Amino acid sequence: MELDRDTCSAKGCQADAVWALLWNNPKIHTPERRKAWLACDEHRASLSDFLGARGFLRDVEPHVPA
Repeated sequence: MELDRDTCSAKGCQADAVWALLWNNPKIHTPERRKAWLACDEHRASLSDFLGARGFLRDVEPHVPA
């Protein structure tokens, strides 16, 4: 039986999540709202760059599985 695990949000990636990229879209979210993408070490920079280029990235934190 496979346990649920948190995986990277990058398309096609099945690696364990190590980082939480906290973001919001200021056009549709209130300033305090945070959505999260999860990232492995390999995809942390590319996902951060994608969100940052759009002005959405708010913070990057180590991911702590629930």
